[in-house]
Amino acid sequence: MAEYMVAADVLVSKAGPGTIAEAASLSLPVMLTSFLPGQEEGNVDYVVQGEFGTFVSDSDPQGISDVVASWLTDVQKLKHLSANAKKCGAPDAAAEIVEAIGESALRWKNINDSKHAKSGVCLGYQLDSPGWLRCFQLGAMGAQSN
Repeated sequence: MAEYMVAADVLVSKAGPGTIAEAASLSLPVMLTSFLPGQEEGNVDYVVQGEFGTFVSDSDPQGISDVVASWLTDVQKLKHLSANAKKCGAPDAAAEIVEAIGESALRWKNINDSKHAKSGVCLGYQLDSPGWLRCFQLGAMGAQSN
């Protein structure tokens, strides 16, 4: 879809959140023509309030055509819509989400490692020569046996 969006001047679509996010990231004005009640209604508001598109029902194809044609024939309007889309877009969102997940996972790992080191929880066992089991714990000095 991205290869089509980068070649387009306007996106005509239903109010799917992924499509809207991708269009905004590409500074692409959006003409919304339908939405799933409840689930996608807020997406219409986001586009309209962000001033990077509008909604005309798919039951009014002439209305859709008229609005899109007016955008395409008014360079200033198209630039205004595009600039607003860019303001609402988050082109680095995927990388930022991955980074946040990684940081969160590392934080939980450190908390978990710290709890195990303090609580004496065994991370593994080894059978000792006289038949005793030794518990390996993670401590400040690394793995230690008891």
